[in-house]
Amino acid sequence: MKKIAVLFLLLGTVLSCNEGSKGNQRLIPKSSGNLYNVNVVIDNELWKGRVGDVVRDVLTTVVLGLPQPEPMFDINQMPPQVFSGFAAQNRIVLKIEKSEEAGFEIATDAFARPQKLIIVKGQDNNQIIELVEANKDKILETFKNQEIEARQSLTSKSPHVNNNIEKVLGVKLKFPSVYRIAKEDSTFFWVRKNLTTGTNNFMVYQIPLNAIDKEGDIIQQVIRIRDSIGEKYVPGPLDGSYMKTEEAYTPFMINTIVDNKPTYEVRGTWDIKGTFNAGPFLNFMVEDKMNNRYIVLEGFTFAPSVGKRNYVLELESIIKSLSVNK
Repeated sequence: MKKIAVLFLLLGTVLSCNEGSKGNQRLIPKSSGNLYNVNVVIDNELWKGRVGDVVRDVLTTVVLGLPQPEPMFDINQMPPQVFSGFAAQNRIVLKIEKSEEAGFEIATDAFARPQKLIIVKGQDNNQIIELVEANKDKILETFKNQEIEARQSLTSKSPHVNNNIEKVLGVKLKFPSVYRIAKEDSTFFWVRKNLTTGTNNFMVYQIPLNAIDKEGDIIQQVIRIRDSIGEKYVPGPLDGSYMKTEEAYTPFMINTIVDNKPTYEVRGTWDIKGTFNAGPFLNFMVEDKMNNRYIVLEGFTFAPSVGKRNYVLELESIIKSLSVNK
């Protein structure tokens, strides 16, 4: 009987420990909020003054390459007193506060999952402003990457099932099922989705590694290649017309990384002469040394009379899902 009593006592101890450990586990709710919408947690008086002006200037930095200025993020300001519960579950949050110790912190999944929370602390207004301005690029990159991941997560719920891109080019791309293959041949794919006022498009193809002279003008070479592709695959409604780089706006380029590979990223605007067709494009040339080629991924949007930021960022999320088969 004593042995049985001891066994029950031990069993009860184990169960109570397990229940205690479960009770100590922190349940993190799912994050929410519209894409590219930042919750800025800041005292109302700071928001109305110079600190608020600087924060707004940073978060509303224009998206490069669009025909008309559009901000990178929309902003929802709230005082610290209401930053709790559902209000704390936005995917991207910037918290500004006065503190005896200055600091810049990036927290992951602090109040929801997935979430990026950036905290800027300063002893006074000037110190806060200095920290925000000094970390502008880090703030924008952190929040943008979080929203690209959120966009890719939405895509994974209803992905397009097409094996031809992988079979022909040996690459994987994740894009929504609402897109359709508009044109394809042995080396080229044009994929598009209908919008209320136009279309969102991306193209995938490859060119030899020696097609780009790294010592030459990269932007001009990218323009020459994309215009030749436009002439061959994207004709306009008029005889002899086709999609080409708009000459009135000089494209810009940055060096970036896609699928852990060096990449030329060129953005600008396109048009079709003799028509009102025009819009932004983003062209990524991914260096695939293993296969002696560049994988070219280009997104372009035709959406007259409406904002194009979200469409372009959706295309960027598709392009950055690239995975090259080994």
